[in-house]
Amino acid sequence: MGVRRQCLTAWLIPGGVLLLLAAALLQGGFVPLAGPAINFYAWASLIASLLIAARFRSTRVLFVLITLFLAQRAIAFFAGPRLLPHGPGRIAFEAVAFILPLNFFLNTYAEERGFYFAAIVPRLGVLFLESVFVAVICRPGEIVSPWFLRISLLDANFFRWTKLPQSALLVLALVFAATIVAAVRNSKPIEIGIFWSLLAAFFALQTSGFGRVSTGYFATATLILAASIVESSYALAYHDELTTLPSRRSFHDALLGLEHPYTVAAVDIDHFKSVNDTYGHDTGDQVLRMVARKLAAVTGGGQAYRVGGEEFTALFPGKSAQEVAPHLELLRAMVAEASFRVRNMPERRSASRGPDRRTSPARRAKLKLQARPATGSLSVTVSIGVAASIEKESVDRVIEAADQALYRAKRAGRNRIEIAGGTRPATRRSRRSIA
Repeated sequence: MGVRRQCLTAWLIPGGVLLLLAAALLQGGFVPLAGPAINFYAWASLIASLLIAARFRSTRVLFVLITLFLAQRAIAFFAGPRLLPHGPGRIAFEAVAFILPLNFFLNTYAEERGFYFAAIVPRLGVLFLESVFVAVICRPGEIVSPWFLRISLLDANFFRWTKLPQSALLVLALVFAATIVAAVRNSKPIEIGIFWSLLAAFFALQTSGFGRVSTGYFATATLILAASIVESSYALAYHDELTTLPSRRSFHDALLGLEHPYTVAAVDIDHFKSVNDTYGHDTGDQVLRMVARKLAAVTGGGQAYRVGGEEFTALFPGKSAQEVAPHLELLRAMVAEASFRVRNMPERRSASRGPDRRTSPARRAKLKLQARPATGSLSVTVSIGVAASIEKESVDRVIEAADQALYRAKRAGRNRIEIAGGTRPATRRSRRSIA
């Protein structure tokens, strides 16, 4: 349930909330907005968004912003005081409705290549050719747009609710689907922001593409993109990029709001260094992501964090150690039962040459892992140390007790759970030495 709530929040905030507020203000009639206020909102949103996109070197967002600005200006320039059923204004509207979503599609799937000449010039060239195309088909004396901009595939009575031609609606539907796929696949704020921005642009076109309401929707589309950049920066600061779990900074923030009772679980991947040495760091990253997925779905009201390397921590507010133990045991079993196929070969310097009788049992266990073939199935296990809070005890002491319990789980053979007792140790062992 927690993962679903986080996913829903990521989708609705900030893009969905901003668009809902814009719709309420522009068309709900709750707060009447005058033309000068809308224009100020539009220019302020555009300038702020351009500065944020440039500061964070997001070329994709930058070119979507430029496209939105050019689209709005083109319709306003050729339409004049009002949008007529025929003539240059209508042609510009149909051309923008067709071209705008295509630019969203290109920038959704384009790679971030920075503000370099070779990366910027081709995109500027595309915008220039599109601008020239719109200017040519909207020259004085033209009455209707090219045939592909006004083609009708279905009965026109089904589309009386919209001002957009069927060809533009088809392109919009396809691009909407493509942006949703990109947002679901990547689950990143920029992709989600592009989806909501495209939806705001659709509302702007649906309300004629120019005028007070349309200008407000175009401005909201730019503001959503700026907010998505800020949200992306926040995600990088407070979430681990590899596993997508909340990071150490989020963990420390969560500790500030903890109140007795609560339980801390320290989770560590067994023999993770041997996995890296034997199969390579790419496989190690796969292991981290797999364990993180299991931790993200931990039951019992826990929240997992990656606090460094192969180390994770789960917080259970309002829970005792006995209450969370069954959920952690389920987590441990799920990790132990999971496996995935390894395709890369081991590095020569780390390839196993067979066990040595002189080595310790722990060392022989590592060598046994290294002796597995470089292709085939790989499974890992985790050890877990659990400590519940004691009234008037500091959070640091509870974390220390969880670490000590984790150390005992490692010493007892790994792939197990140990629960700390009521007496807290005076010293803390380094978790880096218990892989």
